[in-house]
Amino acid sequence: MNKKSGVTRKQEVWGWAFLAPATILIFVMSFWPMIQAFIMSLKKGPAANMVWQEPLFKNYTRILQDKTFLTSMGNTFLYLIIEVPIMLILAILLAQILNNRDLKFRGGFRTMVFMPCAVSLVSYALIFKSLFATQGLINSALMHLHIISENINWLGTTGTARAVIIMGLIWRWTGYNMVFYLAGLQNIEYSVYEAAKIDGANGWKTFWGITVPLLRPVIVMTFIMSINGTLQLFDESVNLTNGGPSNSTITMSHYIWNQSLGVGVAKFGYASALAFVVFIMVGILAFINLKVGDTRD
Repeated sequence: MNKKSGVTRKQEVWGWAFLAPATILIFVMSFWPMIQAFIMSLKKGPAANMVWQEPLFKNYTRILQDKTFLTSMGNTFLYLIIEVPIMLILAILLAQILNNRDLKFRGGFRTMVFMPCAVSLVSYALIFKSLFATQGLINSALMHLHIISENINWLGTTGTARAVIIMGLIWRWTGYNMVFYLAGLQNIEYSVYEAAKIDGANGWKTFWGITVPLLRPVIVMTFIMSINGTLQLFDESVNLTNGGPSNSTITMSHYIWNQSLGVGVAKFGYASALAFVVFIMVGILAFINLKVGDTRD
């Protein structure tokens, strides 16, 4: 008994020894900056000489009165509500199609769908900016097809600029999520589908009755990652529209950047408060998704 206890104790010591470096790094690189950001969010003034706010939570009460931030929050949630469901539905449908054993050149098709994800964020934003320019390829094609009679200012009008950002997000990230669904589908035994086919289930019933329930953990994971990524959306807002016209397409992360480093005098205290609010939003939405997707009794 004592010998077994000694072995167990030795295993625990070695376990903690292996975990310690990673645990220390996670604390130093993740949790400590979060703590520092919260402390900074209670202060004001230049970075080298910050003092406590009076009252202490003034930066947080200021957020409720900041119309530009409320606009950026509305824009970000608009992108999230439209882009995330469309992107994930397309991803799961493409994964289902490209998982078909009888499809020829599956590898080539999978590579083509995934390729946009491998393109640099800045590069693809510049490509979309060029495509949707007033004299760009999209307007030229629509004019040639007689769909429009004059060029559309895609990036200079609020509605169309938001649409371009949403299209860019769907184009770039659909293939990324498809890979997760494809991996999940390949873990489902093919005999399950054959049994369903013998029982007379058509493709649609098989999809909803077998594929979606068995992929639920993957769907929850991709949903959380997509929400997290969209709430921190930055590159598209900066490189495609620069938040314009008149901040009508600006995202929360873009606005935080402007407050801290982008425009005028740096307001690190207020920017930290904004960042902490976004962090809380991400945490709440992730918690809700985990609860909704939890199928345990």
